Amino acid sequence: MRSIFLKEINSFFSSIVGYVAVLSFLVFCGLFFWIIPGSSILDYGYATLDKYFELAPWFLMLLIPAITMRSFADEFKAGTIEWLSTKPLGDTDIILGKYFAALALVVFAILPTLVYVITIDSLSAIKDNLDTGGIAGSFVGLLFLSASFTAIGIYCSSLTSNQMVGFLLALFANFILYLGFESLSQLPVFAAGLDYYLSMIGMSFHYTSISRGIIDSRDVIYFLSIITLFIALTRISLHRRTWDTAKQD
Repeated sequence: MRSIFLKEINSFFSSIVGYVAVLSFLVFCGLFFWIIPGSSILDYGYATLDKYFELAPWFLMLLIPAITMRSFADEFKAGTIEWLSTKPLGDTDIILGKYFAALALVVFAILPTLVYVITIDSLSAIKDNLDTGGIAGSFVGLLFLSASFTAIGIYCSSLTSNQMVGFLLALFANFILYLGFESLSQLPVFAAGLDYYLSMIGMSFHYTSISRGIIDSRDVIYFLSIITLFIALTRISLHRRTWDTAKQD
């Protein structure tokens, strides 16, 4: 797994695409959080990072598919998946190596935004007045959300040999699981009590819950379940594709 992890990291940073993806995430976060009217914290007038944590999932929804789209798609296209299969590595080692490499890159992109905490505190009229519990919880929620988006992206990449198709599949799946069920629960037909349970299926519900600063075990279990499910689905997809290739040979 370690060799796959290092290979993926080196591959990402040996291409300009990796730098552009991370830089784009940071630029968009900076623009929307500090400059663009309507979302700028300077217009909001309060020393809070709520705007950032509202916007960050949408930017991650674009960043993470851009990172994961090539994970398996390139291997299938170049035919190197068969070469990997001959190494003393199990499918799980390959998947986890790629998964943790992609997740490490996402964390690398998020880390610079920690400076927002210091900046907001310095701009506050009352020093040390930030809701540190809520901010810490929101960053934890953002990490869980990123880990889930990454698992979904890895799975979508295992379904195709086309990077763009992998990107679009991951983007669509992330959107549905993040906001789709939340939007569905707001339909009048589900207003009799099913709306709450329907919204609980979506990631937005659990992300918002953790962002309050209280780490509920139910939210943690939910995100870990999503990650485990899509890692398992990736293993099934990878096994199916390699088996089909072996039969053709």
